[in-house]
Amino acid sequence: MIIPIPSQEVRFQIKLSITVDTSLELGIRVYDPLHPHSYYFRRKAYFPRAGAKRGFTISLPVSPEQLELELFDKQTGEDDRFMITEFKIAPLPPVAHWASVSQHRFMAFAIDFAQKAGYAPVGFYESNDQEFLFQYRSKITDAFGNELKTPARTHRKMPRVQISQALFKTYTVPIRVAILAHEGCHWFLNTRSQTTADLCGIKQYLDYGFPTIEAVYAATKVFGEHNDRVHPAQIKRTKTIMNFIDHYKANAKTSK
Repeated sequence: MIIPIPSQEVRFQIKLSITVDTSLELGIRVYDPLHPHSYYFRRKAYFPRAGAKRGFTISLPVSPEQLELELFDKQTGEDDRFMITEFKIAPLPPVAHWASVSQHRFMAFAIDFAQKAGYAPVGFYESNDQEFLFQYRSKITDAFGNELKTPARTHRKMPRVQISQALFKTYTVPIRVAILAHEGCHWFLNTRSQTTADLCGIKQYLDYGFPTIEAVYAATKVFGEHNDRVHPAQIKRTKTIMNFIDHYKANAKTSK
């Protein structure tokens, strides 16, 4: 089932309720139909029995001119074993991101690039004010030409970020934003600490209204794909991020 949405580059959220006729795993995707590798939301949701109902809120703090929402049975690819019982589109609150003017400019540049990264060619991308530079490479390598399994890395002394096209094309737009926000925090805070940059970047990401579930995916993406590289420090880092996200969500509820 595909539902066209004339998003027109505005901030909004989709409120969705699904009821199923049988147990199934539902695929949910929101994407730009005019450009490849441009997913704004991807999720799978398990319904354990017939008659089960679940609700979803899909936050879209940025959007292209057009979007499509796709719902499908992950096993069969069909759409005849579930039905939509609620579908609403509502505005998102304005951005509540408190930061320096330079950080705001970086996030605007990062978000714009994240939306284009699925189809943009390799090369250099400079912000309009020439303050920030992204080097989009087919892959990131070390001094000996060996590919590094990192999606991006930054120079702490200058606002320049190297980005792996091979990895970025596989991520959703929100995950790309979370990664770039992390890299920007390395430079703005002049820190080598991954955890410090994690929490700074995730806060900026959440302040803009991006989905928390995608922040969780961003926090665990590299660890989940490269199990041989996981060690106690990485596990601790991930738990710290998860705790931060939980506290952020709890504070957001109490402030309403």
